[in-house]
Amino acid sequence: MMSTVIFSQRNYQRTLKLMGSRFDLTVVANDSATANSYMDLAVDEITRIEKLISSWDPNSRTSEINKNAGIKPVKVESELYELIKRAIGISKLTDGAFDISYASMDRIWKFDGSMKTMPSEEEIKSSVAKVGFQNIVLDPVAQTVFLKLPGMKIGFGAIGKGYAADKAKQLLMDRGVPAGIINASGDMNTWGKQPDGESWKVAITNPMNKNKVFALLPITDGAVVTSGDYERYVTFNGKRYAHIIDPRTGYPSTGIISVTVFAPKAELADALATSVFVMGKEIGLDRINQLPKVECIIIDEKGNISKSDNIEIDKL
Repeated sequence: MMSTVIFSQRNYQRTLKLMGSRFDLTVVANDSATANSYMDLAVDEITRIEKLISSWDPNSRTSEINKNAGIKPVKVESELYELIKRAIGISKLTDGAFDISYASMDRIWKFDGSMKTMPSEEEIKSSVAKVGFQNIVLDPVAQTVFLKLPGMKIGFGAIGKGYAADKAKQLLMDRGVPAGIINASGDMNTWGKQPDGESWKVAITNPMNKNKVFALLPITDGAVVTSGDYERYVTFNGKRYAHIIDPRTGYPSTGIISVTVFAPKAELADALATSVFVMGKEIGLDRINQLPKVECIIIDEKGNISKSDNIEIDKL
């Protein structure tokens, strides 16, 4: 009598350091060999993107753009060109609260406890003198990027991980991986369902008490990103300044301690989470409510929870 072997799908996981951050990969597969080959593909893709957008790597295209600031336009791959073009689109949408040229900001604020006095108004003003997405010039025909001001720099710190997670997810979906999660240090990107048919769920913790989860939200196919300041902030004259700095003014954001954004893509969720911090609760929610398929939850420094119009939370 022949015995029948029934393969059942299950979750396979791997944790590793990529792009200077912790990545947790989860794929649903029939066996570990298949799962490992999928995860290898994801790692290769994330590594490829890191090489493309890294401003630490002197040989990357991004570094070349920065080296030629104020000198000449640099021809770039269409992938990088499109990423920069989308980033400028988000800058326009957020009135400059999000800006990839933030990389030229002088790091005058320290959030490691070493800062005892507030920087002067002059220092703060001059720290953002080279920042301004309006000075990034794109040429769609020649496919070049030019930074107008000498000393100007771009960096993808606020969207790079999200973009890499989006690309790795798309690659695995194209290869027929039925479901999974790419978690780039809290930037969660999911697709499909768990092996038991349940939706993936994301827990929203209360920054006032990190051991307490106040909501569990199902995500079927999309990204969720939380940006929080509860670990990195300074207080001067009774006012709390978060580590997320407004690229327009050079001042740290105030009033909000956590922003969670749900969007179809992690790149957008990433950029918007940072922007809402900078824009503040009212303007931030107003912008989010105008965007299709984008929702957010904001927790202010008093612990009040605000949410966008169309979000359903299962309170615990």
